[in-house]
Amino acid sequence: MKKWGFLILFIVGLCFVFIINGSFFEPKVEVREDIQQENDKGEDFDNIQTIKITEEQIYQGNLLLVNSEYPVRQEGIKTDVVNLFTHNELVKGYGLLYNNIYLSEDIAHEFSEMIAAAEKEGVDNFWITSGYRTLDEQRKLYEELGPDAALPAGYSEHNMGLALDVGTTQTTMDKAPEGEWIEKNAWKYGFILRYPEDKTDITGIQYEPWHIRYVGLPHSVIMKEKNFVLEEYLDYLKEKKKVTAEFDGKKYTVSYHSFSENMTIHIPKNQEYKISGDNMDGIIVTMYD
Repeated sequence: MKKWGFLILFIVGLCFVFIINGSFFEPKVEVREDIQQENDKGEDFDNIQTIKITEEQIYQGNLLLVNSEYPVRQEGIKTDVVNLFTHNELVKGYGLLYNNIYLSEDIAHEFSEMIAAAEKEGVDNFWITSGYRTLDEQRKLYEELGPDAALPAGYSEHNMGLALDVGTTQTTMDKAPEGEWIEKNAWKYGFILRYPEDKTDITGIQYEPWHIRYVGLPHSVIMKEKNFVLEEYLDYLKEKKKVTAEFDGKKYTVSYHSFSENMTIHIPKNQEYKISGDNMDGIIVTMYD
């Protein structure tokens, strides 16, 4: 009886280790909205750096809203777009449907990291079927397919270099393990399913289980926690002005600022941060430890 008891305890212990280190483990997610704008009084200005914001920055970054109302501008197109077919070092764990698929080099690295995580869980049949498209390519696609299947040039996320279509040779993505994995896990790696089935009235786009978009951390985390699409998330930031999030042991502060002429923002010296516009009229600052 003692042997059986020991065996049961041993098995439970193994399960616990697997849950912590394996695919069952869900990283801690905490989002706080009750953050008020700090009062500058009492701040140590010797430890503050002043960052000048230009109007062009409204149209640059990973959080740009591109849809039927807000087209991408030249400033919003990623400058590190490469042909993945000729950069084999970037293609890890997935295939390319064509030999002319382009994507931001940075986003390709992030995508490979996500695919490596999926492979550890036995999901390993991913293909990129489409990535970055030039405005001319988008224009031709729109002329060929029409408005029911394509967007006009400049109004597609594919015109930025931040979005890609992911497929599998097994079946359609809405039925494939790859599609299910992306829907459940992409947010952990900075990606979002841009056009989910239950948000078509907001996005204006039919359900596309193959289309993912990079927004980065912690934005994908907050969007998952709140069940937001990008339109809702940007409205949320504009309303709250500042929120904090903790994910996987890292703390983030996200603040929204309406753009104004001669605009500056204040950030603690030696603080890691990223700045993105929203492609409308705002600037989003993300600070992290």
